[in-house]
Amino acid sequence: MVESINSKVDLVVDATSFLGTAEYGKIMIGDKGFEFFNNRNLNKYIQIPWDEVDYVIVSLVFGGRWIPRYALRTKKNGTYSFASKNPKKVLRTIRQYIDPKRIVRSLSMWDVLKNSFARLTHRRHKA
Repeated sequence: MVESINSKVDLVVDATSFLGTAEYGKIMIGDKGFEFFNNRNLNKYIQIPWDEVDYVIVSLVFGGRWIPRYALRTKKNGTYSFASKNPKKVLRTIRQYIDPKRIVRSLSMWDVLKNSFARLTHRRHKA
């Protein structure tokens, strides 16, 4: 059985983790960190302490009216992507523990295409 790192739990919500294949479970946000527990296999879990979180990256669609997913970028172990039932409530709870300046908007599809096109034209001029 896995032991939680949190001593006080603020929010528990149904969620999906996108680490490899999609896994369904619950997100638990508490005073010590962010946790994800798989519904079927409790040995598949993710525990991220708040001091390890570097950025929270939020994907916004339709001018910010819908948040399909968000990701936590850690200082050492990479990025973990999640989707949940009530993402605004989850992000408001995370904002209590993470500086709001560290919660950033992800690039849109057009920004990614524009950056890749600019990189291609920059390489041609350089060569």
